Amino acid sequence: MAIFIVAEIGINHNGNVDTCKELIDVAVSAGCDAVKFQKRDINKVYTKEFLDSSRDSPWGTTQREQKLGLELGVDEYSQIEQYCIDKNIEWFASAWDLNSQEFLQQFNCKHNKVASAMIVYEDLLKMIAKEGKHTFISTGMTKYSDIQKAVDIFTEAGCSFELMHTVSTYPMKDDDANLNMIKTLGEKFNCNVGYSGHEVGLAISHAAAALGITSLERHITVNRSMYGSDQPASVEPNGIRLLVGAVRKIEKAMGDGIKRVIDAEAPVAANLRQHLD
Repeated sequence: MAIFIVAEIGINHNGNVDTCKELIDVAVSAGCDAVKFQKRDINKVYTKEFLDSSRDSPWGTTQREQKLGLELGVDEYSQIEQYCIDKNIEWFASAWDLNSQEFLQQFNCKHNKVASAMIVYEDLLKMIAKEGKHTFISTGMTKYSDIQKAVDIFTEAGCSFELMHTVSTYPMKDDDANLNMIKTLGEKFNCNVGYSGHEVGLAISHAAAALGITSLERHITVNRSMYGSDQPASVEPNGIRLLVGAVRKIEKAMGDGIKRVIDAEAPVAANLRQHLD
């Protein structure tokens, strides 16, 4: 089974649909299987005090203005859905609250995503699992008990899922990657495991691909110098193209683990061992 590669646009669009389309084009040209966004009802996710506090951004001087500036509405997501249909690529989003998950239900997404921050939000997990769509569950900032509760909810609902090993720092330090958790999660929870990476560079994602992941998610951006907290942990267009190409090569190179003399080796063996006859 090929690794399902997700280009996480997230909020790197900075509220601009044209940037969304540009990044969708990048994902398509790279050979990604899907693009992903994030959806929040800011009045549910943040307190009034927080939203009213100061923050300078391209949209104003408060946290509210900044958070609203990063959100897309029905019209924007309708454009995104049609654009993805036209470009033959899947799209879906991670909701951070019940209102946002309900909002996403009006679209024809084949998958759902549970962000690491939301894996402890049981009402949201139950709402997502009830939809019955295959769901990617990130596991950053969690304990085994948190993951077990999520697994139980999806199992009891009969909703297919896979866990994603994640470290929720932006960008993640190489020393914190702990890629052996991919095997640990698979064995402990008896499920497929993907990797959602927030590191700088591609090497760690290459290694994850060689460890048997079933999905790979990386944030993408037009330019890492753009405004936004996720930009430093994102991959630029050439980087995502290189990553997808490398992952597909790694998949082919892994083989089946059965030792055999391949046909191409036979004449080489005859030549190099002729003095032994």
